[in-house]
Amino acid sequence: MSSKIQYQYQEGGLIASEPNKYVEANLKSDEMVVNLGPQHPSTHGVLRLEVLTDNEIIKDVIPHIGYLHRCFEKHTEALPYNQIIPYVDRMDYVAAMNNEHAYALGVEKMLGITDKIPKRVEYIRVLVAELNRLASHFVAVGTYAMDIGAFTPFFWMMRDREHIQRLLEWVSGARMLYNYIWIGGLFYDLPIGFEDRCAEFVKYLKPKLKELETLVTDNKIFINRTANVGVLPLDLAINYGVTGPMLRASGLKFDLRKVDAYSVYPEIDFNIPIGSGQMGTLGDCWDRTYVRVREIHESVSIIEQCLVKLQNEHKRTRDFDPQELVPKKIRPKAQDLYIRAENPKGELGFYFRADGRSDMPFRCKARSCCFSNLSVIADISKGSMIADLIAILGSIDIVLGEVDR
Repeated sequence: MSSKIQYQYQEGGLIASEPNKYVEANLKSDEMVVNLGPQHPSTHGVLRLEVLTDNEIIKDVIPHIGYLHRCFEKHTEALPYNQIIPYVDRMDYVAAMNNEHAYALGVEKMLGITDKIPKRVEYIRVLVAELNRLASHFVAVGTYAMDIGAFTPFFWMMRDREHIQRLLEWVSGARMLYNYIWIGGLFYDLPIGFEDRCAEFVKYLKPKLKELETLVTDNKIFINRTANVGVLPLDLAINYGVTGPMLRASGLKFDLRKVDAYSVYPEIDFNIPIGSGQMGTLGDCWDRTYVRVREIHESVSIIEQCLVKLQNEHKRTRDFDPQELVPKKIRPKAQDLYIRAENPKGELGFYFRADGRSDMPFRCKARSCCFSNLSVIADISKGSMIADLIAILGSIDIVLGEVDR
């Protein structure tokens, strides 16, 4: 095995870093190192897992990341605030609207215009963000079912996600990377007839969700593959900085839409689903899937409430301009600011440092929920079997574009 060899450049004397944590010379007779990924669908992108095994039992898991690194934080130091939004889209590309919403909230807070944003703009933002949350959870549940052997839920989820993609494409002109939520407003108002089409989609979706629960979360085979597997105790989740459905599946009712009460979420009635250990142990793979399925129902309720508001108190008018507060030049006062929002996968945060002179951030650091959630995989996988590792990784619901940024 080449891992015993150290490569040295003769001119610079630079020793290349070792690619593996475990080397052949240090393994016991029954131990073996297995690589899962990076070119494998079960790793949900270009993730490499170095797995130390004793026969079929996992002794350690080391995630190797960085295969999808696109220098987001360095790019932001060379771009005006408004031109960063397309780069924000490309982190969690499955939930781009949610990324934009968090970023726009942060820059607006630095500019001091948070309270000036029209309510119609905010309700549209929440509407498209919740539609994107649905699409993200559809991908999470559909691909997870396929990870452990069920194809039908994946086809059903992709079919229904396609309706959402078409709605968001109608709004923004883009299929996945939208650049729709702008600092101070929106790219454009909702197209005429969008609210009615969205209401038709909700009516179509509700019975489909009941079928999904019967096919997935209530399915005996699915329960056997996920219950009591990858158990994440609440104290461990908190220590690792785990957020989102993973944290709530471990029993903590913590949702930033309620905790931080940003945008118009305080005006909307919705519940926060948490795990209960109903089919196994609190915080297992089944609980994580269950929480996401229940969140789909809550997002549908939020969408319905937004549609009512957008067709009554905050309906469209001839003089409404979604770009009225969009600044031509964005130059915040010198300050440090951290903003966070509840993305489908957890807490997405942005730390800004503005120098007060430039229209480009001196520093823009993204706090990735996928990165923090993935870091716990070694602790919740030890003692499991290799086949269960696929179920554990899928239940975390990561997007490598956000892990690597």
